[in-house]
Amino acid sequence: MPELPEVESLAGFLRERAVGRTVAAVEIVAFQALKTVDPPVGALGGLTVTGVARHGKFLDLDVDGLHLVTHLSRAGWLRWRDDLTGVRPVRPGKGPLAARVRLAPGDDGSAPGFELTEAGTRKRLSIYVVRNPADVPGIARLGPDPLSAEFTVEVLAGLLRGRRTQIKGLLRDQSVVAGIGNAYSDEVLHAARMSPFRVAGTLTGEDVAELYSSIVTTLREALERSIGIAAKNLKTEKRSGLRVHGRAGEACPVCGDTIKDVSFADSSLQYCPTCQTGGRTLADRRMSRFLK
Repeated sequence: MPELPEVESLAGFLRERAVGRTVAAVEIVAFQALKTVDPPVGALGGLTVTGVARHGKFLDLDVDGLHLVTHLSRAGWLRWRDDLTGVRPVRPGKGPLAARVRLAPGDDGSAPGFELTEAGTRKRLSIYVVRNPADVPGIARLGPDPLSAEFTVEVLAGLLRGRRTQIKGLLRDQSVVAGIGNAYSDEVLHAARMSPFRVAGTLTGEDVAELYSSIVTTLREALERSIGIAAKNLKTEKRSGLRVHGRAGEACPVCGDTIKDVSFADSSLQYCPTCQTGGRTLADRRMSRFLK
């Protein structure tokens, strides 16, 4: 799933290529992805892209005051096309293409644009056309952005205080902290040397300070690595920079212990026993019925 660093990089990529261009058309291919009807998608035609922003994991194109907002979900992605001239509209079907945004031709005659795609059969990619980004329910519920000046160690301490939720789940809760998903929560907790099952409300002041530093440092480093990377290569860059997530069975780059995996119904987490749990192996929920 694209998380804060990747979505911010996509926003930067589009700022360089789309801002100042006129929207020629927006073609919705996967109609289930479109979550709004007013304003209609057709209202974007003829308007100019004036800005691109990120809200948590939402990508927001400001088109003369209307906003084309996308949440890529788990398997979605944005693919830039330098020239869509001659590319015919696609009929709705079962393919990966969810939408195509065509921009007006430039001085060189090419008509660039981008496509929103989603792999797999579980279609969760969402598209909104709104007058205000806050009209998107997911954006309205977002917690503080961890890379904003307003996100301080005191703010984080307040968000964790009294919580009986495991810290792994809390970091993924977009209403608590915006933009962190499954991969970077693993990375943050590894950097903080903290068990993913630690109860948030039990963290000491020192723990909170270490977690805060790990959140900000991990996300900033990931964002710095992705600056200037073409949209099509961001997924590869993300994977190459991860130290524990998706690396079960490999050696921890810090201590050399074997990275372990805990699987749930539709996701999994990875951690280092030596760095994070005092050498203890966490129960794999797939096997929990045999461990009772």
